[in-house]
Amino acid sequence: MPKVSIIGAGNWGKNLIKTFSELGSLESIVELNPSIREQMAQDYPNMRVLDNYETLLASEIDAVAIATPVSTHFSIARKFLEAGKDVFVEKPITMSVDETQQLVDIATSSGNVLMTGHLLLYQPAIKFIHDYINAGKLGQIYSLHLERKNLGTIRSVENVMWSLGVHDIAVMVYLLGSAPLKVTAHGHCGLQVGVEDSVYLNLRFKGNVLAHLHNSWLWHEKRRGTTVIGERGILHYDELAQTVTLHKKSFNSDLKVINEGEEILFSGAAQPLRVELEHFIHCIKTREIPRSGPVNALAVIEILEQAQIQLKQQ
Repeated sequence: MPKVSIIGAGNWGKNLIKTFSELGSLESIVELNPSIREQMAQDYPNMRVLDNYETLLASEIDAVAIATPVSTHFSIARKFLEAGKDVFVEKPITMSVDETQQLVDIATSSGNVLMTGHLLLYQPAIKFIHDYINAGKLGQIYSLHLERKNLGTIRSVENVMWSLGVHDIAVMVYLLGSAPLKVTAHGHCGLQVGVEDSVYLNLRFKGNVLAHLHNSWLWHEKRRGTTVIGERGILHYDELAQTVTLHKKSFNSDLKVINEGEEILFSGAAQPLRVELEHFIHCIKTREIPRSGPVNALAVIEILEQAQIQLKQQ
């Protein structure tokens, strides 16, 4: 079993540590905060708990998983890729296209696995929708509509799109199989100057497919869902209920509505983090390119960067 060191034992890093431990791949933990290190030593008494990662660069570990502040992702990932290690980086992989492209180039030239934590791609319902679309069961795809909104948590550095929208953008790219041709974004700053609380993102893909995303942390209720409108019906994924429903609604040649009811095609949830990390371990073993590998990671950051430029010009 590949041995993985976790760098960063904060709120999300703890989940990575727990899951890699359950999978039998946890080799060591790196954490700067002394109190968190102490807690990790208590929780994992047989595990190495380090205050820095420098000694790991020349060690025999197979890979690292990075769950540190996003501003540090690039420098840490680059060091380990250059040291010949496989690398998993939590989302967003970096904060710029240039940094992401550098990591992609290094991984490509070295042959190392580079994977980012686009967790929603490993939700079984999303894989079901992907396969359903690619099997042609919806016919021509007209549009995608995604939403991820709730009341809180408010960030002071990254806006709501960078905080909530990364997973949904990764899903758009995954479901449609390519990067968009055009990016348009509009946002609103209510609570803080320069930090958008609400962002509407529109992506135009080849084949005249429009994808729309609304992110907000100023919303009265939790809303998480994906809707795919196609020639032969409408698929709706309710992320909270974990169901995928086919609405058998379309139009005939006279543009008259056809309504044949609805049917739940998929129901049930797995543990997407476990599925995601199992996929990373699989890719370490097989050298397979991850689902959320370089292509998906770079496309997501390109979209975010283009959208951010437009938001700052408003």
